Amino acid sequence: MIQLGAFLLPVVPLLFLLVALLLGRYPGCDAIVRLSERLASRSGSRGSAAAGGRLPKAPRSFAPAGGLLIALGHAQRPPPLTA
Repeated sequence: MIQLGAFLLPVVPLLFLLVALLLGRYPGCDAIVRLSERLASRSGSRGSAAAGGRLPKAPRSFAPAGGLLIALGHAQRPPPLTA
């Protein structure tokens, strides 16, 4: 009897979903539509504000800093090549 309960416990939600789909009901459809409308309205207002007044960020510099800057400052040049 315990094995039958362990089998039916995960199957019951699947059966409810299957019955709802067979009856023509689509659970979560309204929530998906509301969410997509909310995301579309956010992206539309954000795109127009970003294009309006702000300038794009400058590219990040990869110059040496910290310990690497000190090490490069103390580094010695090799002797010049003789021709």
